Amino acid sequence: VWPMCSRRDVYFDGTQSSRKSRAVRDTLRHVKVKESRRPGELHGPATVYVQVLGAGSRDNGASLYVFSEYNRYLFNCGEGTQRLMQEHKIKIARLDNIFLTRMSWETAGGLSGMILTLKDTGVPQCVLSGPPQLVLSVNITHVHFIQIFVSFSLHKKSKTLETFVSFLLVFHCIVFCCFRINIYKPYESKLNILKFNSAQLVKLCTPADPGPVFLVVDCPSEDFIQPLCTNHVLQRYQTGGSEDSAALVVHMTPESVLDTDEYKSWMERFPSSTEHLVMNEQTFTPHNTRSHKLQTQLNLIHPEIFPPLKLYKTKEPPASLRVPNVRAECLMKFQLRPKLEWQRSVQANSRQCVTDALVSHVYHVFNLLFIFYAGKGEKYPEIVFLGTGSSLPMKIRNVSGTLVNISSSQSLLLDCGEGTFGQLCRHYGDDVDEILSRLSTIFVSHLHADHHTGLIHLLLERERALNSLGKAFSPVYLIAPVQIMTWLNQYHDHCQQILSQINIIPSKLLCDGAEIPKVKTKSLIQAVLKKNDLVKFQTCYVRHCKNAFACSLTHQSGWQLVFSGDTMPCDAVVNMGKNATLLIHEATLEDGMEEEACEKRHSTTSQAIGIGMKMNAEFIVLNHFSQRYAKIPLFSDDFNGKVGISFDHMRIRFGDFPMLPRLIRPLKALFAEEIEEMEERRERREMKKTAEPPSNGESGTSRQPDEMSKGAKREQDDLNQEAAIKRLKTN
Repeated sequence: VWPMCSRRDVYFDGTQSSRKSRAVRDTLRHVKVKESRRPGELHGPATVYVQVLGAGSRDNGASLYVFSEYNRYLFNCGEGTQRLMQEHKIKIARLDNIFLTRMSWETAGGLSGMILTLKDTGVPQCVLSGPPQLVLSVNITHVHFIQIFVSFSLHKKSKTLETFVSFLLVFHCIVFCCFRINIYKPYESKLNILKFNSAQLVKLCTPADPGPVFLVVDCPSEDFIQPLCTNHVLQRYQTGGSEDSAALVVHMTPESVLDTDEYKSWMERFPSSTEHLVMNEQTFTPHNTRSHKLQTQLNLIHPEIFPPLKLYKTKEPPASLRVPNVRAECLMKFQLRPKLEWQRSVQANSRQCVTDALVSHVYHVFNLLFIFYAGKGEKYPEIVFLGTGSSLPMKIRNVSGTLVNISSSQSLLLDCGEGTFGQLCRHYGDDVDEILSRLSTIFVSHLHADHHTGLIHLLLERERALNSLGKAFSPVYLIAPVQIMTWLNQYHDHCQQILSQINIIPSKLLCDGAEIPKVKTKSLIQAVLKKNDLVKFQTCYVRHCKNAFACSLTHQSGWQLVFSGDTMPCDAVVNMGKNATLLIHEATLEDGMEEEACEKRHSTTSQAIGIGMKMNAEFIVLNHFSQRYAKIPLFSDDFNGKVGISFDHMRIRFGDFPMLPRLIRPLKALFAEEIEEMEERRERREMKKTAEPPSNGESGTSRQPDEMSKGAKREQDDLNQEAAIKRLKTN
């Protein structure tokens, strides 16, 4: 049992991270308002509600959002949490308190990404509360993601009961991962002083206004039931008719625990007026409705390349509870003030509601049935794009992740950004365990957060899948920059044991001409080739951050797939992938933004296509789009019959290559409004650039001195990398 005895105030500054450095911005408006309030002006919040974000399904773990006029609170921050908040217009910038009910990747997998987003948004401070391991976890994030924090303070609290006040919300953090929020505090009237003839001063206060209490209970296994049921602190909330009796109990509890007699009896101790909300895998409603909607549109264009999304449904039977309860659904609310009531009007729409009006619209406008045909050629290899966006997860595009199904029994993953496992669940539904059991190899191109923070969750779920299917466990072959082991070692030592899940192969040892010093590493490389029926797995350094790599897979049957990772145009990729069957190349930015692409060390669409043409690749799929191109990127004049674009949940085989360019025309029609808006934005940007006066007597297109120095530094970095490669070849 972990006590909730750690609290950390995290302050953000403009220091470097893997995302773009943003200009220093003014203080956020809501922060100014909060700072300007005087203590006498703080009254009990008129509106308070608890809202479900992640309902506890396998693809979206349990997370809870608490709203009041003064503060916003988040209970648990698993992978995909910020994507849900962004999609459903829950402002991350207003978030100032995050609680973790326990320290596991299930509850904290999205925390590092959330911290980066809070920093980028300009939030000056966020309070993190959780088990003692939270301190170590935040330290890992601090080190691994390059100076996120400028300072912090750590507050040690009682190991049995912790209390702190935040704008009239009183929190009690109990050892059994339960939370009490009591919306209570008498406040002074603004007209509260009367003068009598005797000159006596009388102070008038409004009556005490005790608010409702709710508990958040995280009981992950049967080992926690006995201490939970015998805890004396919780008994005060089970007394009917008192101010402390719980109005709502949130059970983040698996079905196997709910179904035990001890837990059922504990639930029955609460008064009949108490509402019970259950959050676990027994929920079958979609969370990412925008993704479902887009996939339905694309499915009408080509149902094989864009298959419909699925829902994972657990095979575990529901518990037979003896008290009335409500099963969680995304966006479901329980209002605590002004009155106690459930609110379901804002729930995420079901899949049927998403599709009905859409079918007739697409059918009428595009008449796309002529495109429907079954792709010719072999079934394998099959490439499934799980995440095609850059930087951070958004409602349409998740961050980088591409599954390569080499055969019916072997799969390989290229990059593993946050939420990759959730994307697998939504793509394969009930078959996700079978897919995970086939996964033998993971390649991580570099250590930016959008390319590897989904790794730990995927490893844990793969182990669960193998156990569920009764298959023998074998570690994953992890091909990645060796620096990733710092992160994995620290997480293993302080949070959760995971090192037995992997066999690491440093990416630099797969570069052409590299010397492999250890016999064990040689045997691991040979095992990767044999396991995946490959004759060659090669990497090369690319022009992005330090220790960034591309990779090339050459199959026994002769096909070759090249994956660029993140990079500027790079001749090393061209040389490694000569005459490749398929090039998957990043195209983060549109044409006309070459300067920004250079600044961020990325490629534009035409630059990516140019690399494929120099390589003489049979086909090029563009990937890793900036989130400004949420639905579709802008097309350049260089698009031809050898180029296609990727979408999340797009599935292609080599026989589909002739079809992909033919999809561009209906895609342009489907997203005509978005394309028009992006073109207008590009025109305004070009007009602004033309209107800017030249400085220092130079032309308007000349670089400023500071930009020149950055460019010179980049060129020096490239020369250093080339020298390192030469040393590898000569040693």
